[in-house]
Parts: sequence; structure tokens; C-alpha cells
Amino acid sequence: MNMTNEPILKKDWYDKYYKLLGLLAFILMFSALSYLIYFYFKTGDIMYKDVSLTGGTIITVNSDADINEIEKILPEGSTIRKLSDIQTGKQLAFSVETNKDVEVIKPLLEKKLGYNLTEENSSTEFTGSSLSASFYKELRTALILAFALMAIVVFFLFKTGVPSLAVLQAGFTDIIVPLAVVDLIGFRVSGAGIAAFLMLIGYSVDTDILLTNRALRKRELKINQRIFSAFLTGITMTTTSLIAVLLAFFVTRNISPVLSEIFMILSIGLVTDILSTWLGNAAILKWYCEKKRIY
Repeated sequence: MNMTNEPILKKDWYDKYYKLLGLLAFILMFSALSYLIYFYFKTGDIMYKDVSLTGGTIITVNSDADINEIEKILPEGSTIRKLSDIQTGKQLAFSVETNKDVEVIKPLLEKKLGYNLTEENSSTEFTGSSLSASFYKELRTALILAFALMAIVVFFLFKTGVPSLAVLQAGFTDIIVPLAVVDLIGFRVSGAGIAAFLMLIGYSVDTDILLTNRALRKRELKINQRIFSAFLTGITMTTTSLIAVLLAFFVTRNISPVLSEIFMILSIGLVTDILSTWLGNAAILKWYCEKKRIY
């Protein structure tokens, strides 16, 4: 680490543009929030939910039939996913998720495939709407509670308003931007997806607390140096996680819908965290440190 008085970051450049960089992070947050508000008034909810959260039927068929052809005969609102071998990529089965009853979907599949579906060549899961609604409510409560506990811990650690609010703002951005993206692409979120959003709170708070701690407490370096020192550590952590998560997503996307959903949401969240932390939170902390003369 450079312990001299020479700035690690070009001070003139960062001092000139840090507010603009912070503004970009806030534009991202408000754009996502605006879209979620629009989405809520349009659909009555903040996300598209799969059958695990709405109730319905999941039929998994051990077949290499063309899922594009199968999809044509399914009722509106149904989704179909291919399940493949992890080594060869060969399709082993496909699953159909729908809010229709088994008695409606099963005959359609049997007619298209040309044979009866039995316990040997298929499996069926059904979830009631009341149970799914209760499960969704509990997951939503857990997400809100986790965010509230994070807020308490942050305020306890730093005992100052602006830096603590900056951490919360970055964490909030890391949740709503991936949510807006999955809504935009029409992806249906399951219980595993809610768990991924919970995980994003942990990813977010790690880098934000690292940045805030260095900016406020490591006084032997200048503020730009402290921010850049935290950036080197934080971006290494986030990039390493992002590479691992992206690789896992591409490996599991045709094998395990549950895992691929988790990795997809985490990937979007980690990219968002880079922007919200090192553009938004860093800009707020620099402004705060200069105002309070924490050089």
C-alpha cells in the first residue's frame, strides 16, 4: 500500500467528476424504482411469480422431444424448460409449469407425445394457491426483515446518518435493479429467486461497509487514496464472485432451473453492486468527508 503523500487516484479527475458518477448511480436506482411502480400498477404485483409462489402444476417428462413444438400446444401463461446432461448437453427431460390443473395439461402432452404419461416416464407436482400465497408472504417478510436488520447493524457500526444511509441506498439499489431487470425480460421468479435476493443483501453490505470503514477511519491516507484503496479490494472481491456465478449460470441453465435462476439474479445483482457502491456510495462518502473535513 502506498503510504506516501502522492495520491493513488488522480485527484483532479476524481474531484471533478465524482458527483456526476454518483448521479449516474442515482439515475439507475430511480429508473428501476419507476419501472417497478409502473409494473405494479400494470400487473398488481412487483414481479412475475412461478407456480411455487402462485400455485399450480409442474409436470416433468423424461423425453428429448422438441420443447418448441411442445410449447405451441400449452395454455397461455405456461412455461417449459429443457433439462440436459451436464457433460454432454443432451436433453434428458423437460418440465412444464402452469396454473392449470393436471387433468387439463396431461392430456395435451400425451396427445402431442403420442403415449401415456406414467410414473415411470414422468413426475407431477401440484401446489395449492393458498399454500403458495402463504409461502410467498413469508419469503417477502424475510426479505424485508433482513434489510431492516442490515440497517440496524449499519447504524450501530458507524453511528452517523449520511454514511449509514449511503450503505442502505446501495443495498436498496442492489435489490430493485435486478428485480426490475427480471420483470423487464418477463422472467417468473420462484422461491429460489427470493432466496437469491436475500443473498444480494449480504453481497452488498460487504463492499459498502468496506468502503465506508476505509473512508471514515483510515485517516493516514487522503480521502481519494482511501476510496481507491477500498476500490481495489472491493472490486477484486466482487469480480471474483461475478466470474464464479456467471460460470455456474452457464453450466446449470439447461440442467437445473432452480440453480440457474439463483445464479442469474446474483449475476445481475453483482454488476449492479459495482455501480451502486463505487459510483453512488463512494460519491456520497467523498462529499460527506469533504464537508466534515475528514481528509
